[in-house]
Amino acid sequence: LYMLEDRLTEHLNAVDDEAQERMDILMRQMMRRQGITGEMKARDQMEWVRAVNGIRNMAEEIVLNELIYR
Repeated sequence: LYMLEDRLTEHLNAVDDEAQERMDILMRQMMRRQGITGEMKARDQMEWVRAVNGIRNMAEEIVLNELIYR
């Protein structure tokens, strides 16, 4: 049982690491494509937060479909 739990924990940690790395890449790419910059954050912080939240939601959906629901 401990062996199974260790292997499961190891697998879940690997999936988590992969998902986080993919999220980071997608967020950077989407922000760059949509022109979401530090300048935008300084100019209109609420708009920046809205845009980043939207991108995070899209990236999470992609990661879930690519890594979790497969």
